[in-house]
Amino acid sequence: MSTPIRAGIVGATGYTGFELVRLLSAHPHVELAFAVSRRDAGKSLGELYPTPLDVPLQAPDEVDPRSADVLFLCLPHGTAQEWTRRGLEAGAVVIDLSADHRLRDPATYRRWYGLEHAAPHLLSEAVYGLTEWNREALRSARLIANPGCYPTSILLALGPLLKTGLLEEATVIADSKSGVSGAGRSPKVSSLFVEVNENLKPYNIGHLHRHVAEIEQEFAVLGGSRAPANLIFSPHLLPVSRGILSTIYVPWPVGWQEGALRALYAETYAHEPFIWLLPPGQTATLAHTVHTNRCAISLHPVPDQGQLIIVSTIDNLVKGAAGQAVQNMNVRFGLDETAGLT
Repeated sequence: MSTPIRAGIVGATGYTGFELVRLLSAHPHVELAFAVSRRDAGKSLGELYPTPLDVPLQAPDEVDPRSADVLFLCLPHGTAQEWTRRGLEAGAVVIDLSADHRLRDPATYRRWYGLEHAAPHLLSEAVYGLTEWNREALRSARLIANPGCYPTSILLALGPLLKTGLLEEATVIADSKSGVSGAGRSPKVSSLFVEVNENLKPYNIGHLHRHVAEIEQEFAVLGGSRAPANLIFSPHLLPVSRGILSTIYVPWPVGWQEGALRALYAETYAHEPFIWLLPPGQTATLAHTVHTNRCAISLHPVPDQGQLIIVSTIDNLVKGAAGQAVQNMNVRFGLDETAGLT
């Protein structure tokens, strides 16, 4: 591609925003048009992070979205909607890494996020950016809702079973653990070193975490009329900087042998550059995926107990956020899907 894609990043100083700057600065087909930070405007990224990426940070009213071909929004939910409007009106492709456009139903968004959506008509237009499963729709999207980190790890792990209808009426139990960067860069007592170190903390367990709505929505999309009946989701805060490990328990598919089940996964993900299906006897760990855009999946049959255990790992800041956003951009602009990500 001779003309580089001009990328704007709004919310460039959070962990996800910085990861995006890092990835896009090394991308062979992208140039950074602007990086926005409301709080740190006038500084450079090098003043906030130990990085040679000396990117100037601009105030929101100092940038023109028309100077960007793609606008990445690394903002808290509720604050991305105005930037979405500005980006779309300027003709940019908007990739929203917040939760503002992931849920298709305004009432569901209101229930889980406690806000009225300012542009509910956009919810049905936004393409859910789970790249491996929505690639064709992404090619023409003007608004992409980047998935949450927990949902990415769970949906990629269960996608083959969902699409084949093997989880019909099942209860899915997802026990997930995330590094502290998943809580964001804003200071919080619960994220302090002394609170996190040598500790493991469950939070919002059962059916309380906001990502439940997103996961259940996509269960219905991938599974259709044969979607799971129930989801029990238990997230934990893990005393590491980054990474997500999800251990998922589902009923053993009736009539299936282990070999056929592994073949289903192997066939489904055979041509996916970022899905790493581990062979029998190996278990996915954080070390398989941190600092990469990969999702590692291992299958652990327990047929005599009527159970299948699936372990899935990702880097919450890469495949769970910035890397998947770049992957979606690559698909949308007709680039090699792995560009800037290997």
